[in-house]
Amino acid sequence: MSTVETTGPVPGRADGSDAPPPPERTAETALSRTLQKIARGDLLVVVMSFVFAFLIGSVLIVIADQEVRASLVYFFDRPTDALTAIWQSVTQAYGAMFRGAIFDIPGYSRAAQSVRDAGGSGTYVLLPALSAGLRPLTETLTVATPLIIASAGMAVSFRAGLFNIGGTGQLIAGAMAAGYMGFTFDLPVVVHLLVCLIAGVLAGGIWGGIAGFLKARFGANEVISTIMLNWIATYLLFFALKTAAFTGTNQSQPTSPSVGDNAVLPLLLGSGFRLHAGLFLAAGAAVVLWWLMSRSTIGFHFRAVGSNPRAAQVAGISPARTAFLVLAVAGALVGLAGAVHVLGTEQRLTEGVAGSIGFDAITVALLGRSGPVGIVLAGLLFAGLSTGGRFMESNQGVPLDLVQVIQVLVVLFIAAPPLVRTLIGLRRIDHPGASTRLRGAGRGRTGGQKAAVASGAAATAAATSDAAASGTAGSEAATTGSGATGSGTSGATAADATGTSPPDPAGDGAAPAGERSEDRTDEQEEER
Repeated sequence: MSTVETTGPVPGRADGSDAPPPPERTAETALSRTLQKIARGDLLVVVMSFVFAFLIGSVLIVIADQEVRASLVYFFDRPTDALTAIWQSVTQAYGAMFRGAIFDIPGYSRAAQSVRDAGGSGTYVLLPALSAGLRPLTETLTVATPLIIASAGMAVSFRAGLFNIGGTGQLIAGAMAAGYMGFTFDLPVVVHLLVCLIAGVLAGGIWGGIAGFLKARFGANEVISTIMLNWIATYLLFFALKTAAFTGTNQSQPTSPSVGDNAVLPLLLGSGFRLHAGLFLAAGAAVVLWWLMSRSTIGFHFRAVGSNPRAAQVAGISPARTAFLVLAVAGALVGLAGAVHVLGTEQRLTEGVAGSIGFDAITVALLGRSGPVGIVLAGLLFAGLSTGGRFMESNQGVPLDLVQVIQVLVVLFIAAPPLVRTLIGLRRIDHPGASTRLRGAGRGRTGGQKAAVASGAAATAAATSDAAASGTAGSEAATTGSGATGSGTSGATAADATGTSPPDPAGDGAAPAGERSEDRTDEQEEER
């Protein structure tokens, strides 16, 4: 009686096939790993977002320029005139933005030349020239100071899963409280300033706490409640500036008296600049945000509720109480921004004291990923675009609305990293290895089917050989054949249990029609 030995699966091969294993992938080089890290990182997205935003802004600047439009009329006769006009329009506009936001090179040169003409040299020339050249940067820092503080407050609520839209109302509340304490009372120098700042923090915290209480006690949506509180604070300011308590003797104009000298934030660079000590408070707000959300217990509660409120509640953290604390803390920081804005820059209350700081803080917080470093950089960016845009409008005649378009485009591109990567040809970075996994899955299924077919054929051949060697009657051979069929059935059952297709009963090694069509489907998927 002869036996046929079947070949088992090759050790180490999951699909049971005896094909040689694929060659091992070579280790990635350090350069390729670095390039992939850069492609997947946020820095590339941010840089390319600025590039795309300024490119679109350039197109808008060219369209808005009358000289460029006039040169395009005879473009085919003298194309160089149109191209020169386009280049000058774009470069002069962005050059004016740089001069108004960071460094005024012509102002530096004029100041240095005037000092040299007066007989000065050395540091007598350098210091006045630097003072004139860096004036735009000091204005950018001045505008960014309350914006960074307010954005830190917005980041607290965003990281806790609450979308706080009440920045304007909380800033107005803080500004009203700080301004009222500033022009009503006469206290010693340091005490008066501290009282005004604390009043602004408390007023902003109370105003934000109202929305937090409505959220915790009644489940009110914080988006709706904070928006409504914005309007309440706005019209409350309008009403207050029509009363004697906030206007004093000058009731003909809706402005308050100037805050006392003891309540004004001290200037850092003298009376020739507006940069004040609120800059240190802005840096302190970023540090407080980092410590609060990364190192404190209450910040851990904020982040836990923002990530998964139900899991936080199971862990013993009250989502309702946390929501109240989140909006109160966020309102306190935004109220501090209002106090700094009044005591450092405005120094009096007006109907437009809040400006667009409250809503810009939302954008800055989102743009900075609600992190301290990102908020500082985004705040400086928005402040630079604001100050540079005003200078660009006055110096080059470019509409200020185009600067706001550039701001919106920057936010749009940064908020959609897959869009940016698609535009620069890195679409596959967001879904790495998808096609490789698809091809690997197709190969795995095909290998399993081949193993099942080989196993069924070997079992059938073994049964036939045993029947021939025994020399029994045809009925006994039939019985053996039925046993082979049963063996094949059990093999099919085992194959089904392992997720593979049943073996071919014919024993010729050919897969059924269903399997062949599936193989073709896998091959088509691999080709795609």
